Parts: sequence; structure tokens; C-alpha cells
Amino acid sequence: MSMLHITDGNLQSEILDADKLAILDLSAAWCGPCKILDPILAELVTEYDGRAVIGHCDVGEAPETARRFGVMAIPTVIYFKHGQEVDRFVGLLGKEDIVKKIDTHL
Repeated sequence: MSMLHITDGNLQSEILDADKLAILDLSAAWCGPCKILDPILAELVTEYDGRAVIGHCDVGEAPETARRFGVMAIPTVIYFKHGQEVDRFVGLLGKEDIVKKIDTHL
């Protein structure tokens, strides 16, 4: 199981139309904190398999998605349920804090 690659074209089908909690990581390859966050989210993909979907979106490759959600700094991680934003954080959080947020919305 790997993190979904989210683009402007598949955001709706992969994240917003998901039938479970969907987590969208908006980041960029050149961003230091994003590089620290990536392996944490990759672990969570496996740990929450079947209960949540996690996708990665490069803001440089998907500028419309970044604009749509008002992303002003990266990393920005947004949690969705039934296509609606239910939570977000900007910057770097540790795995324990991310897990608490996920568990709150499951």
C-alpha cells in the first residue's frame, strides 16, 4: 500500500469522493519539513489501511488544488470526511499528534 498521488485531475475521485476518512498532504519536493513528514505519512498509510486514505499532492504540480484550499504554507495536511474538510494542520507535527487527529475523525 502506498500513498496516493493526487493531482488537480484526480482530487475529486481519490479524496473528496472517498467513502472513508481522506487525508491530503499538500507539500513540495524542495520543502525540508515536507521531507520529514513524508515517511511518517507513509507509515500511516499501512497502519490505517481500510480505514483511511492518504494522498500526497505536490503544490507545484497541482496549483489549482493548492488555491482551492487556500494553502499559504507547506506542508499543509487536510482531513476530509464525505468531501468536507473537518481538520487541518500547517507545518510539522509528530506521528503521535497526527495519529490523535486521525483517531478523532474515524
